[in-house]
Amino acid sequence: MPSLFEPLTLGAVQTANRVLMAPLTRMRATAPGDVPNALMAEYYVQRASAGLLISEGTQVSPEGKGYMDTPGIHSAEQVEGWREVTDAVHDAGGLIAAQLWHVGRVSHESFHDGGLPVSASALPYRNRTTVRGEDGRPTRVSCPTPRALGLEEIPRVIEDYRRAAVNAREAGFDLVEIHGAHGYLLHQFLAADANQRTDEYGGSLQNRARLMLEVTDAVIDAWSADRVAIRISPVGSFNGTDDPEGAEAGLYVAGELGRRDLAFLHLSEPDWAGGPVLDDDYRQALRAAHPGPIVGAGNYDLEKANRLLEAGLIDAAAFGRTFIANPDLPRRLAEGLPLNPQRPESFYGGAAEGYVDYPAYA
Repeated sequence: MPSLFEPLTLGAVQTANRVLMAPLTRMRATAPGDVPNALMAEYYVQRASAGLLISEGTQVSPEGKGYMDTPGIHSAEQVEGWREVTDAVHDAGGLIAAQLWHVGRVSHESFHDGGLPVSASALPYRNRTTVRGEDGRPTRVSCPTPRALGLEEIPRVIEDYRRAAVNAREAGFDLVEIHGAHGYLLHQFLAADANQRTDEYGGSLQNRARLMLEVTDAVIDAWSADRVAIRISPVGSFNGTDDPEGAEAGLYVAGELGRRDLAFLHLSEPDWAGGPVLDDDYRQALRAAHPGPIVGAGNYDLEKANRLLEAGLIDAAAFGRTFIANPDLPRRLAEGLPLNPQRPESFYGGAAEGYVDYPAYA
């Protein structure tokens, strides 16, 4: 049986273990410019014992931004900032992937000079995002009804992802992960409840999946398939998206992505967000559809990770909030050490407190 603490080949890289750090929005980039900084480098270096660090969502363009103080990867300053992060992680013996992110409608007009966020369709929906309040602190506000991306705009969006992959390579990342989950832009196109288009990007499941697959192909072309992964969340409700055809859509894109021989497929399960526990029948169907490595993420603990790994339903487990509070998580899991308590009040925004002050086990 495979162990959570043995190496794994993920495309072009070999991880030291199968305890991955999931992408985690922390909102500590430097404004203006959304530039990665030394504090972020310290945070990632502290967690470099993960088999692979997957960065926080990193916007591929100014249009792709939806939360305050999240980093981008579309400007020279951002690439330089990320290079300091990746160099530090590599010096510490770690591997790091950049998560390429376009939030779509999960945004606010204040990020776009008063313009509306974009989506597959101009549908009102209920969701909130985080902006800087008058006191400079994070504050939650309602997202507006987005405007639909014009057909002529879609090649520009695809090019934004391609260029972001080039920038990630230049910034020293080992891989990129396309964010196709959690109700963000690619998921908005895929989901039947968010996409009411009547052109070649709407209607049938094949059409709704077109943008996700075209983006994937562009990113592969910019680097190589063995340096590209993608995250999906086909089952559950995320950021106002609750696709009634999500299970079917997940299996379809898993099969299409499997034919592209990617580094891995990253499955975000709904239980971390209060949704149902994914059943093993669906996991088995996903495994049958996707022959490459599958990374599971959700409400994982050691018991869940070991069970699914031993059953052959995942190849690695990505831990999120547990990794926030425990920078040395692989060691703690391997040795059965106690875990630090989490401090959710400092998950999003702020400075060093609640970010780089969680202790390693003494």
